[in-house]
Amino acid sequence: MTELYELSLKELSTKIQGKEVSVEEVVKDSFNRIKDTESQIDAFITLNEEKSLEIAKELDEKGPTSDKPLAGVPIGIKDNIVTKDLLTTAASKMLYNFNPPYDATVMTKVYEAGMIPVGKLNMDEFAMGSSTETSYFKKTKNAWSDKKVPGGSSGGSAASVAASQIPVSLGSDTGGSIRQPASYNGIVGLKPTYGRISRYGLIAFASSLDQIGPMTRTVEDNAMVLGALSGHDVHDSTSAKREVPDFTSLIGKDIKGMKIGVPKEFMGEGVDPAVRASIEESIETFRKLGATVEEVSLPHSKYGVQVYYIIASSEASSNLQRFDGIRYGYRSEDITNLEDVYVKSRSEGFGDEVKRRIMLGTFSLSSGFYDAHFKKAGQVRTLIIEDFKKVFSEYDLILGPVSPTIAHDFGTDKDNPVTAYMRDILTIPVNLAGLPGMSLPCGFSEGMPIGLQLIGNYFEEEKMYQAAHAFESATEFHKKKPVILGGNA
Repeated sequence: MTELYELSLKELSTKIQGKEVSVEEVVKDSFNRIKDTESQIDAFITLNEEKSLEIAKELDEKGPTSDKPLAGVPIGIKDNIVTKDLLTTAASKMLYNFNPPYDATVMTKVYEAGMIPVGKLNMDEFAMGSSTETSYFKKTKNAWSDKKVPGGSSGGSAASVAASQIPVSLGSDTGGSIRQPASYNGIVGLKPTYGRISRYGLIAFASSLDQIGPMTRTVEDNAMVLGALSGHDVHDSTSAKREVPDFTSLIGKDIKGMKIGVPKEFMGEGVDPAVRASIEESIETFRKLGATVEEVSLPHSKYGVQVYYIIASSEASSNLQRFDGIRYGYRSEDITNLEDVYVKSRSEGFGDEVKRRIMLGTFSLSSGFYDAHFKKAGQVRTLIIEDFKKVFSEYDLILGPVSPTIAHDFGTDKDNPVTAYMRDILTIPVNLAGLPGMSLPCGFSEGMPIGLQLIGNYFEEEKMYQAAHAFESATEFHKKKPVILGGNA
């Protein structure tokens, strides 16, 4: 018999809508699963059990409604998304005691859809990292191996879904922080088009790059959640004024005649042979499904990492100025004057990786270096965007690996941050261009998942879901169970 926690979001929704199971039962089952597995995974920073059960009882009293298919479904929230009266730390000592007085717009939409936020998920501090090792609180483990990192910065979001603690979580993606951990944990993760989901209430890392997105176990589940989260928001000036389509509308339709480009730059040196082999097998699967797959070029993507770390760090140095020990969060006790409040609170409150990026960004924006670094990075960013536009004038989608490697062991990047930065080389260009990008499982190496990346044109997520679902239906990778569920590849 399949346990409730093993069901997909859609299966769970069907049971709730059909009154086969109460919302209270579903939520209790989720918390029981978390309690049984949390010591192995360490995905959550804060649990929201009392309020979750209160909401569940209210939903049961009202009864299911067909216009709210996600009602009663448990969801986990990355801890850089502001939640009213629920601890929001961004996994930093700086915000160790921050209880926000308001909800992020995406949380308002979660509640409107009837989803139940069961807790806040671990992450790299202020979303700066690719392994969740920079968290002030704990190290989340990969659901497939406790010796491997879960990826980052949305490592808790990915591991919790892969471990079946919850059927869906929210992550944020600034340079690959949804797609890379989704790849490492063998689940589906989507970074939507920039502006598709409001950023109001997302603790900013790099404002021109950040985007919230859903992480699920199946493609259709992902599409259902994106529909609930999307839409224009007056609180966010970068939010797109576009109608929200039915993202499931093309799911189940064949992809015959679809044109897919594979950038030669994404399949070159540095990509692990096992990863490359899985992507090549995936290409053949798409061809068998009727798609045309051809090699293309994104010549300026090779500069993506350099451009990203100048722009992202510059924006971070500006965004993180507000954390000063004055209004909220951590304040040093060893102070004698106002300067001590600022200097010591920030020195003690931020971790090494955050400090490194603040310093890099402040340098890039400083007088005498702005033109040589930040302005030049912006110019190269434009070239990267033009490369994508050129490819999308002829192709429907772009395909490639999410990461050059499978999940690595804990501690392997500790003394070499440049190595860690290069792990995002295949995902960063998507953020620089503001395009939608998706990771879905496509193979295994050494018992660890490999992720396939699909990149779509602006606001064409439906087409991505169509192709991803066709691939998922033709393969069995999403059905494999991680170690924590008693399986492995």
